[in-house]
Amino acid sequence: MPFPVSAVAATLFPNVGGIFGALITRREVKTWYPTLNKPEWRPPNWAFGPVWTALYTGMGYASYLIYKEAGGFNGAAKLPLALYASQLALNWAWTPIFFGLHSIKGGLIDILLLDAAAAATAYSFFKVNSTAGWILAPYLAWLSVATALNYYVWKNNSDTDAAAVVKKGE
Repeated sequence: MPFPVSAVAATLFPNVGGIFGALITRREVKTWYPTLNKPEWRPPNWAFGPVWTALYTGMGYASYLIYKEAGGFNGAAKLPLALYASQLALNWAWTPIFFGLHSIKGGLIDILLLDAAAAATAYSFFKVNSTAGWILAPYLAWLSVATALNYYVWKNNSDTDAAAVVKKGE
């Protein structure tokens, strides 16, 4: 008998990591992040919370559609849900790496892996349920912006210099 997953639980689950990430980010956005050289085109800080909440909610619901349509964690849903779990783990890891460790390069490596995992997830979702695949389209678009922003910050700052600025300011 397959493990029952509700639409509500699947939809809320990705937001758990987002909440923990927000706790890490909250302090760093006031202390370390302002010391970094960032592009003028970056979204305002206030936009990240609502956008990520919507994206996490959408990806959670898309995972539910795959789970429901493909019969649980077995069969046709096995690979798409494994890809989903891997991209979600990479997504949740980015904030502690970038903001928690102040590792701009580590964040860039993580987000590049995340891009590939998220694209593979969207493709595999689309093959099972086109609606689930399309739900991930805004996520892929936002990841493109986030990746470009991380790359810009990496290219125009160094992990060592950024960490030293924070230590001086403490």
